[in-house]
Amino acid sequence: MNRRDALELMSGAIPRRGGTWADLGAGEGTFTRALVELVGSKGRIYAVDRDASAMAALERWATTDGANVIPVVADFSRPFVLPGLDGAMLDGMLFANALHFVRDADVVLARLADWVRPGGR
Repeated sequence: MNRRDALELMSGAIPRRGGTWADLGAGEGTFTRALVELVGSKGRIYAVDRDASAMAALERWATTDGANVIPVVADFSRPFVLPGLDGAMLDGMLFANALHFVRDADVVLARLADWVRPGGR
């Protein structure tokens, strides 16, 4: 899967530019990079993955090409904090190729759903 494929898969699911999103299980950021294109420069994207080296690579990319990307080293299947969210809510979450690896996915989704604004994706 490349960025173009990811962009094509997600284009119908992102209703507008801007907003605050989370890519959970972001890995090296294929879907994060596509999400940057879809939400534009006014959006903010948290890229979350437990792989510190993948997040470091994404952080290096973000310094020049994705200033609105905030890499977070965390296992999204356990409680964690999104820095700077400060009680605000997400407009949507992306779980590309990640959720099917989670034990008790219903419990994890219920916890994470509290972060998404009403009407969010």
